[in-house]
Amino acid sequence: MKSLPLFLVLMYFSLFILSCEKIKDVFNKDSKELSGETAELGKVGTTYSSSGMEISGCSNFSASIIALKSGVSSFTGTATCKNDIIKGILGGTPFTKVEGDVITADGIEFKAATDGIESVKGLDPGVIVKYDAEVGDTYPISTGGERKVTAKSTTDDYSYGFMLIKTIKVEETPNKMGVKKITYIANHKFGLVGIEFTFDDNSTTKFPIYASAEVK
Repeated sequence: MKSLPLFLVLMYFSLFILSCEKIKDVFNKDSKELSGETAELGKVGTTYSSSGMEISGCSNFSASIIALKSGVSSFTGTATCKNDIIKGILGGTPFTKVEGDVITADGIEFKAATDGIESVKGLDPGVIVKYDAEVGDTYPISTGGERKVTAKSTTDDYSYGFMLIKTIKVEETPNKMGVKKITYIANHKFGLVGIEFTFDDNSTTKFPIYASAEVK
C-alpha cells in the first residue's frame, strides 16, 4: 500500500467513497463552498503528472481535463501497472478499466477555482483548500469528518521542481483502507502541488503533482 502512485491511490479511495450515501445529499455539483471563477488549471486541456519513477511496478501516469461544466472539471487518466494485486483492486472500481497492464480512469471530478480546490468525485467530496486559509481553518467533508489547515508557510520553503514556494497544508484522517492520514499540499499559484499519505504503520509516501497551467 505505502508505495502506490498518486493516480492509483485516488482510484483506490473510490472503493469506499461511493458507498457513502451522504455524498449526493450533502455535496453536489452546485456546491457554493468556493466562490471564485474557474482557474486556468481547471480548464479543458490542462494536463497533470506525478513522479516519473516506477513505483510498485506502476508508472507512466498522465491525466488531462476533458470537460468543464458549471465550474466542475472532469478528467481522464492512464497508468501502466504490472502489479496484479493493484490491478485486481482497481478493476473493481466504477472509475477504472484494466486492460492488460494499462489502467484507465474516467469520471474524476473537482472544482479548481481561483480561490481554492474542491473535490466532487474521486476523493471525499468537499473543499480541499482555500488559498486565503489560516492555520486552524476547517472544511467539512461528505462522510461527516473534516479537513483542517495545519500549516501555512510565510517564506519560500517547499521544494517544487526547481524552485521553492510557499504552501498550505491541509490534513484529514480517514482511517480507512490502511490509510491513517492524508495531507494535501497546495500553493496559491500552482494549486495542489502534492499529496502525502500516512499509513497505519506510520510510514508515509508523498507524491508531487504538476499541472500544465497555473491558478491564474
